[in-house]
Amino acid sequence: MSEGESFTRKVAAALAGVALVAALGGAVLSAYRRLPEDERASSRLPGAAQRTTLLRLRLRREGVGFPVSARKVPVQLYPINMAAARNEYDSEPRHGQRFEEFATRLMGGRQKIDAELDEAGEAAVNVPPGKWWIHAELDGERELAWRLQVEVSGREKTVELTKDNAYLRAKRF
Repeated sequence: MSEGESFTRKVAAALAGVALVAALGGAVLSAYRRLPEDERASSRLPGAAQRTTLLRLRLRREGVGFPVSARKVPVQLYPINMAAARNEYDSEPRHGQRFEEFATRLMGGRQKIDAELDEAGEAAVNVPPGKWWIHAELDGERELAWRLQVEVSGREKTVELTKDNAYLRAKRF
């Protein structure tokens, strides 16, 4: 084999390698362009953690097993387990620090979110992705309370508040 043929083969091999890398890059770019817009945008933006999920809360009043008024029901969403935070706070003296300050530090900059179930027992609220604790109390001839942990992700999530996933079921006297 002459030097000219050897050089030509090396150039052809280098060009084939470049063409292979370009084809692979084109395939990846083509797949990337077909992703849903919100996923692409969230992966590009530096504030991707600020994206929110529409969290729908539902309470079927007829499903709780006792008469309940049609009043609006306040709901709080916390980024931490407030009962565990209270237990930790109470476990040792924290002179000069109120529980609210302690809980705020544990929340790491995330804030409590307030919502309200309407007369139909529904609420929709935008929530940042992550683990959240739903706190709600329903008054009637009996009491139902929820301390429900949910993993919030995606575009939308629905959570049903039922008597089966209630934290507390108590009879009023």
